[in-house]
Amino acid sequence: MRQPFSRLRASSTLAISLALAGCASTTGPTSALGYYWQSVRGHMQLMHAAEPIDRWIARTDIPPALRERLQLAQRARAFAVAELGLPDNASYRRYADLKRPAAVWNVVAAPPYALTLHTWCFPVTGCIGYRGYFTEADAQAEAAELAAQGLEVEVYGVPAYSTLGYMNWAGGDPLLSTFIAWPEGDFVRLLFHELAHQVVYAKDDTLFNESFATAVERIGIAQWLSTQSTPEARDAFATSEARRSAFRALTRATRARLATVYEQKEALALDVQALAAMKTEAMQQFHADYAALRTRWLQPQNGSAPQASTAQVAGYDRWVAKANNASFAAQAAYDELVPAFEALFERERRDWPRFYDAVRQLTQQPLPQRHDTLRALLPPKNTP
Repeated sequence: MRQPFSRLRASSTLAISLALAGCASTTGPTSALGYYWQSVRGHMQLMHAAEPIDRWIARTDIPPALRERLQLAQRARAFAVAELGLPDNASYRRYADLKRPAAVWNVVAAPPYALTLHTWCFPVTGCIGYRGYFTEADAQAEAAELAAQGLEVEVYGVPAYSTLGYMNWAGGDPLLSTFIAWPEGDFVRLLFHELAHQVVYAKDDTLFNESFATAVERIGIAQWLSTQSTPEARDAFATSEARRSAFRALTRATRARLATVYEQKEALALDVQALAAMKTEAMQQFHADYAALRTRWLQPQNGSAPQASTAQVAGYDRWVAKANNASFAAQAAYDELVPAFEALFERERRDWPRFYDAVRQLTQQPLPQRHDTLRALLPPKNTP
C-alpha cells in the first residue's frame, strides 16, 4: 500500500450551508453563491453515495481487503469512543466509494514575503486559512484568481473533511475510498483526527483546531498501536513516522529561516530585490537538504534494506517541487501547537475527559491569549 503523504496536511473542515440546498447559481464556482452551491451539491453527492458499513460487509461482490478494512474501521471507531472519549455518534459508520483520488481539493495562499495564510470567512466555521472545492478544476480556478493578485498559492487534494458533527442527523461523515486503503496506522489516526474536530472547535483559529486534532491523533494512535495492533503494523508505522518526523524537522527549520528573512523586510527596510535573493537562498538550501534526506531514505544503511522506496517518497517529492510560502504556512497549522497540546494532555494526567475540558476552556480566551497559554506549557527551549 502506498504511503499517504497527505498526513502533512491531512484533512479539511468544509463549511456546509444547507440553507443554500434549494438555490442554483449561474455565477462561477469562486463567487460567494457559486462556492456555497458547489459545497452543498458536492457534499450531498458524497452523502448519497454512503451506505452503512454492515451492509457493505455483507456484500459478496467486494474485495476481501475492503471487507477487512471496514471491519478494522468498526474496531477503531469503538476504540475511539471507549478509550479516547471521542463522540459516539453517526459519523464514520458508513462508507462511500467516491471513485476519485480526493474528497475535496484545498486552496491555500500567502503573500510573497510572509508566512501568513490568506483567510476565507464562513458563517459556521468562522475565518479559516483554506478553501475546499469538490472538483480540482474549481480549486485551480480559485488559485488562478489569487495568483493574479500576487499571492503564492497551492492546490492539494485532501482525503477527508469534517462537518464538525453538524451532519450527524443526516448520517454523519462517512468513511471514504480516498483513504480506506492506507496503512493501518495512518488510516486509524486520520479517523481519530476527524472525530477530534467534533469535540472542540474554535472559530477563526485554524492553528488551534488543526494542532488540537493532530495531537489527539498522535496520542490516540500510540494507544491503538500498543494495545490493538500487530507487530507488523507497528513496525510499518514506526518506519513511516520516522520519515515524517525527519521531514517535519526539515520544513520547520526552513519555515524559521524564511520567517527570519521576512522579518528583515521591516526591520532593515530591505528592498524587494534583496529580499528575493535571501528567499531564493533559503529555498535552495531547503531543496539541497531534502535531496540529502531523500538519498538517505533510498540507500541501504549498513547492509540493511533502504528505509523507503521511490513510491513511498513520491508524495514528499511532489510537495518539495511545489513548496512556497502557502504550503509552508499551511503545514504550520498542523504542527506548531501540537507539542503544547501534548503537554496539556500530560498536565491533565493523561485523562481524556479532563483534557477535552481544558481545551474547551481555552476556546473561551481571546485568540492571542489562547495561543500564549498553550505556548507557556512548552519547555523554554521550544518556545518560539
